[in-house]
Amino acid sequence: MTSCAERSAPVARVFRGTFMHSSGSAPLHILEDALLGVNEQGKISFVGAAHEVDCLSKTWGFSSSQIKELGPQEFFMPGLIDTHIHASQYSYTGTALDMPLLQWLNTYTFPTEANYKDLNFSKDVYTKVVVSWCEKFCFLASRLHNFCSLFFFSDKFGQRALVGKVCMDVNKAVKHYKETPEQSKKETNRFVHELLRRNYPLVMPIVTPRFAVSCSPQLLSHLGDIAKNNNLHIQSHISENKEEVNLVKELFPSCQSYTEVYRKHNLLTDKTVMAHGCHLTDSELKLFRDAGAAISHCPNSNISLCSGMLDVRRVLKSKVKLGLGTDVAGGYSPSMLDAIRRALDTSKALKIKDPQHETLSFEEVFRLATLGGSQALCLEKKTGSFEVGKDFDALLINPLVQDGPFDVFPDDIVGTVIKAEHALHPFDSAGDDRNIREVYISGKRVVPFQKSL
Repeated sequence: MTSCAERSAPVARVFRGTFMHSSGSAPLHILEDALLGVNEQGKISFVGAAHEVDCLSKTWGFSSSQIKELGPQEFFMPGLIDTHIHASQYSYTGTALDMPLLQWLNTYTFPTEANYKDLNFSKDVYTKVVVSWCEKFCFLASRLHNFCSLFFFSDKFGQRALVGKVCMDVNKAVKHYKETPEQSKKETNRFVHELLRRNYPLVMPIVTPRFAVSCSPQLLSHLGDIAKNNNLHIQSHISENKEEVNLVKELFPSCQSYTEVYRKHNLLTDKTVMAHGCHLTDSELKLFRDAGAAISHCPNSNISLCSGMLDVRRVLKSKVKLGLGTDVAGGYSPSMLDAIRRALDTSKALKIKDPQHETLSFEEVFRLATLGGSQALCLEKKTGSFEVGKDFDALLINPLVQDGPFDVFPDDIVGTVIKAEHALHPFDSAGDDRNIREVYISGKRVVPFQKSL
């Protein structure tokens, strides 16, 4: 809560009601009957108790008529942050999950991504992708074709995004779908400088080697230099399944581990997020922690491709940053609520395997999906929770929406925290977005809002 004595720019919006968010000290804070002000730049000016309204209104210069009051069952929560999604795979989400990772990539992924040379096809898919994700995420665009259209549509729809051009120079399955190291270096530089030139306020570039299996040491070094010279985010994959881990050992015999491959080429930094990490060793987790690098937990994909189950508790105890990802199309659902459910399911499956395993709580996974995601993307000073100075990125939840995915019971039967879990853990995965009434990104209400979150 802020003091009435604090003041900066005049507020543009004031909300009164219930707010739920996470912090470093607690996975879930519930602020009941609170006031939150947002300034004209979309940043949170103050968070205070409703009984302080007279003091706050004098300090910040707003009237009672400007206050938007939430309904008794409504609440605000931070936006859900998807830390790993393949935009160019969205067209076959929910299909072709009948093979393990490496065969799946060769049979389905690479041939599909090669089709993005068709401008109409790429625009159609990327438009649908951006409309389907109304919060922030790491986007992996097609390796060669029309990647600029993805960040154009992200900006058009007011989307916050990190967008990367996938790079690879090793591909035996689809031989025409690869670049030389020099071509990839040139195209990545062009991609980065074009996006920076356009100066989109919410869209940033992220350096993206597909994974070590598809990149030569020369290409990895080029990409590490580009990231370092421009202070950029980095994303890739690591230790998704055991076949992949063994192949990396064969391809990079001078490196002691998969993680060492990225570290050696300057691709393991405090702005790095690596998807999966199911089979990382303790020594590799230490490398992650020391570098400040993060893991994107993609439980749907991990199970769908029979890759493995990430022990989130082990990662958290190792003090490694961790967020959630849908990993479409390896994951069959674009919903972050599905990612929350699958993270809990995976934790319980590990409990069945090992009775001594400490399962995750709903509150902990809520933090992974919000504040944890912002920390994984090195954006925790900008978003992820309702703190003064951060952007107001928020979802307005109404559990009592007509034709919603679940029923709500009286307060004396179901407590506030349990109702919050109910609102974010509905029985009907096909109706995930029906109880999400409004989306705000950097203080601006985003329209249109449709499809899944």
